[in-house]
Amino acid sequence: MTSAELIAMEEQYGAHNYHPLDVVIERAQGPWVYDVEGKRYLDCLAAYSAVNQGHCHPRLVKVIQEQAAKLTLTSRAFRNNLWPLFAKECCELLSYEMMLPMNSGAEAVETAIKTARKWGYLKKGVADGKAEIIVCAGNFHGRTTTIISFSDDPDGKDYYGPYTPGFVLVPYGDIEELKKAINKNTVAFLVEPIQGEAGVVAPPRGFLKQAAELCKANNVLLICDEIQSGLGRTGKMLASEHEGVKPDVITIGKALSGGMYPVSGVLSSREILGVFKPGTHGSTYGGNPLACAVSREALRVLVEEKLPENAAVLGEYLIGELRKIETPHIDFVRGIGLWVGIVLKENAGGARRFCVALKEHGILAKDTHAHIIRLAPPLVVTRAEIDWAVGVIRGVFQTL
Repeated sequence: MTSAELIAMEEQYGAHNYHPLDVVIERAQGPWVYDVEGKRYLDCLAAYSAVNQGHCHPRLVKVIQEQAAKLTLTSRAFRNNLWPLFAKECCELLSYEMMLPMNSGAEAVETAIKTARKWGYLKKGVADGKAEIIVCAGNFHGRTTTIISFSDDPDGKDYYGPYTPGFVLVPYGDIEELKKAINKNTVAFLVEPIQGEAGVVAPPRGFLKQAAELCKANNVLLICDEIQSGLGRTGKMLASEHEGVKPDVITIGKALSGGMYPVSGVLSSREILGVFKPGTHGSTYGGNPLACAVSREALRVLVEEKLPENAAVLGEYLIGELRKIETPHIDFVRGIGLWVGIVLKENAGGARRFCVALKEHGILAKDTHAHIIRLAPPLVVTRAEIDWAVGVIRGVFQTL
């Protein structure tokens, strides 16, 4: 079937909760994807950083095929031979004591919220039903009912009420407002070290470190959502490492499986995750052997192929080259590692038209918040591929 036929079919039978670019991808390898007509594109979204290791990494394909032929699911009613190994390796790599496995990123965030509330009641002594979690304006942590309850994005929030209470919104990166928001019922501060969906927005330098110190002084858990920012994307294994911060709790997902399978997790100390007892939380698929097998290998690929280091070097180069582009349309370029936001001027006509033009020239990128183009290629991308991409981007901006 042609791309046009498949798009028409999707429009007829699929719910319209996304507005994708009109490209129908059939296969992929490394940083490249191919549509059903065989045209090649450089993927500069990496499935929202889920394929940091590159599409269909041969090591991951091999492991998932081999494991699928042996054992895929037992549920947590029984033990399996891979979950203990995965938990140990993940905890050791990221320097935490315990891990609770889930599937999607939103599930991990929901788990972190439940963790903080339960810790607040059982350990901090907050009165039952009074726990508060501080969150930031511009946040994106998922699309469940509880998570969108503290979103300030009307597209993601409107007409889904009544909303879950217990959240306090403060400006992102404002340490004074965070200070004011903390009270005796505050159990956690949930924050993205870098806001991805907001357009690759970083807080002022030093904010995360100050927030960590403030949380510690007030017996408040610092929860960092590293689902997009973690596992190499910013040039460090975790984005919080840029300020030397070790959060009390982290959520990870996306690249945890290298894009092969939905896998996520919450990592913390024994004291914090110890609030869970049998029957108080769970997931049928969480910690399943197929997920554990591919995630173990995905973590090894990140480390052994030095992908965070590649992101640091090529990210700095990419940002520098993009800033050299002469065009009346770009306001500024920001980013960290291989995670870049091209912020357009208000009179540029919106980011979508540039993404459509880039697609026609072999680059797939995502517009966000109408005036920002986000670039986040797989971390296996090479300097030569970056040079080619910058040339295409320059040409598009100088033509439109």
